[in-house]
Amino acid sequence: MQHVQRAGGKKCMEVDHFQPKGGNRHHYINLFPATRHCNGAKSQTWPTAAQQRAGLRLLNPCKEVDYGVHIFENPHTYELEGVSPAGRFQIFVCDLNAEHLVRERRERAEIRAALRETPAYVVGSLPGFVGCLTALQEQVSYMIPPIPPTPK
Repeated sequence: MQHVQRAGGKKCMEVDHFQPKGGNRHHYINLFPATRHCNGAKSQTWPTAAQQRAGLRLLNPCKEVDYGVHIFENPHTYELEGVSPAGRFQIFVCDLNAEHLVRERRERAEIRAALRETPAYVVGSLPGFVGCLTALQEQVSYMIPPIPPTPK
């Protein structure tokens, strides 16, 4: 959870009640860490029975480790795109395309590209460059983890 640092640190993390109402509300299996932004956006939201029949639901991070079947990142806009009803619902409910999240995904992509494209002979020829690259690698490790690009 290194990206907690970028989310404002531990003081900006909250406990989300995945299913906000019902008998399991305070059970351990219903409690997840969430940023203040996402938890506040989600609030008490839970899909109605009609929405659930239409495939709208929230993705369970303990049961669905790979969101890649539901959510992808547009490599040009850095916005998330839902390719399933559940993915679109998750993005909307948690406000995953908020300006600060899109900006962080853009920064992450730019830093990763710069690190990938830096020729090895440049790294060895400039004093202090290795330290700079190491600092950039550490910074990117604290950012939102990579999300697969939108399928073509």
